Amino acid sequence: MKLPKTIKRHCPKCGKHTEHKVATAKRKGRSATHPLSRGGTARVKARGLRRGAGNLGRYSKPTKPKMSGKKLSKKTDLRYECTKCKKVSTQATGTRAKKVELV
Repeated sequence: MKLPKTIKRHCPKCGKHTEHKVATAKRKGRSATHPLSRGGTARVKARGLRRGAGNLGRYSKPTKPKMSGKKLSKKTDLRYECTKCKKVSTQATGTRAKKVELV
């Protein structure tokens, strides 16, 4: 996916349309297996851990994997820096692309 290095878009701080510099960043996400996350504890419970002592029969087996393999593309994380006030705003939702190139 080819993107321009500068783009004219609305700046939330200036309150008007100004030139913005486009930069890509590494997309950060929270791990689902974090011990405090709700999905992590649900997965641990489904595996049969955190349920007390003793043989739990069929409930102590690991869950069946829903999806195998990695996704081939990552979502883009674009940062837009206003040339007037230098405020950086991020893209609301990323689009999937194998390669992002700033032209």
